[in-house]
Amino acid sequence: MNVVDSLASVSKALGDELRLEILHVLRTESFGVLELCRILSIRQNALSHHLKILATAGLVSSRREGNSNFYRRVLLLPEDPFISVKQAAFACLDRTALRGELAEGIRLIHAERSEQSLLFFERHAERFLEKQELVAEYAHYQDTLHALLAGLHLPAGTRVMEVGPGEGRLLSELANGFRQVIALDNSMEMLSRARNTISELQQNVEFIHGDTQVAIARGIQTDLLIYNMVLHHIPSPWEAFQDSAKLLAAEGVLLLIDLCHHDQDWVRDACGDLWLGFENHELDDWAVQAGLDSAQSMYLGLRNGFQVQLRVFKKPAANGQLAQQND
Repeated sequence: MNVVDSLASVSKALGDELRLEILHVLRTESFGVLELCRILSIRQNALSHHLKILATAGLVSSRREGNSNFYRRVLLLPEDPFISVKQAAFACLDRTALRGELAEGIRLIHAERSEQSLLFFERHAERFLEKQELVAEYAHYQDTLHALLAGLHLPAGTRVMEVGPGEGRLLSELANGFRQVIALDNSMEMLSRARNTISELQQNVEFIHGDTQVAIARGIQTDLLIYNMVLHHIPSPWEAFQDSAKLLAAEGVLLLIDLCHHDQDWVRDACGDLWLGFENHELDDWAVQAGLDSAQSMYLGLRNGFQVQLRVFKKPAANGQLAQQND
């Protein structure tokens, strides 16, 4: 396809109101075809036609998640000859509030994903550790995680929060190294199991039943926020980054341990995973949108074919702090 034909393809794709709404919905995250059908109130064959036009124009990309194709906006690269056109279109859409019906549709999809994940943990709490270690046994990356934490040089007075502490193994280690530790989980059953792991001597752990929105509502600020094999269970990873930025104090650290993207669909049923891992650029993109800076990255291959990524993101200093440092 020559340049003129390619530009015509992009112009055609952007010249339809429904296709613009699809791009608007895909602003921050990916959705499956059936999810998009529900959000947009459109039949699957009609949606597939519009997605094909958008994909041909290089405006959306798809990724296989188990038995479903999930679509998201394409990652724009400098070598794209029409990058300025696409960036301008995306920026124009992003300055516009999402239509009420679309926003409500997205909210319902997120609620269903959350309920699906929560039900899994409530039903399988007793065997969760066994199931989780089929994918990534904590012992396999424990030493690397400890080295990474040590390299952050955080003082003992650092306030730490772990989201979704599971059985509480990492939580107990955090309680030994820091004076203020918070365990946040929306599953009461899993929170109870984490509480049982904590020693009677570890009285510096606060247990909160709820999600990150609950912690934000309580005005919690933390210096170190950890998601250990949790992000792939969260309905909207983009929202997790947004919430993390609100929970972090200035110069706070987000430590994310999760799977790299994989194609082992059995983990959905066996482990309750909503997402089959994540690409580097996805995490970086969500971090940028949340105002976080990417720092250290470490990758570990596991014997069962999965790869674990340990990613560090930092919240910049507040303007006032920067001004004092400059003085």
